[in-house]
Amino acid sequence: MTSKDTQATTPTVLLRSDGEVDEDTLAYARTKIDAVAGRPGLPTVTGEVRITRAAAHRADRPWSATAALHVGGREVVVLAEEATGRELVDQLQDRLRRQTDKAAHTGRHGHHTPAPPWRGGSQFQRPAEGSGKAADAHPV
Repeated sequence: MTSKDTQATTPTVLLRSDGEVDEDTLAYARTKIDAVAGRPGLPTVTGEVRITRAAAHRADRPWSATAALHVGGREVVVLAEEATGRELVDQLQDRLRRQTDKAAHTGRHGHHTPAPPWRGGSQFQRPAEGSGKAADAHPV
């Protein structure tokens, strides 16, 4: 089994490979990962993506990927398995985009679900700060 470490063009996300991963697949992965991690509006993205191709020829999905990234102060972990390297990278990109968007936008602008009363949340609805809307003083 061979192992390669390749620095992506985004200097904070390391791309690694294990097994018989060809250079074309790695180049395609670099492009797709950089497209996700380098999007405007995202906080700093750091971490590692590992692409593995299993040696067993009878495996249904010999390609797998694991990404462990930090998006700002949040951790994002993405797993993917596919039959071909290109399908794997496409699936990985879709999942990374979804998870990094979620991590980047969680907790912004006061948009979060309040805790239910049994977890210490309030029994009454309160208006969001600066929303200008008044809430009823009746229990929810």
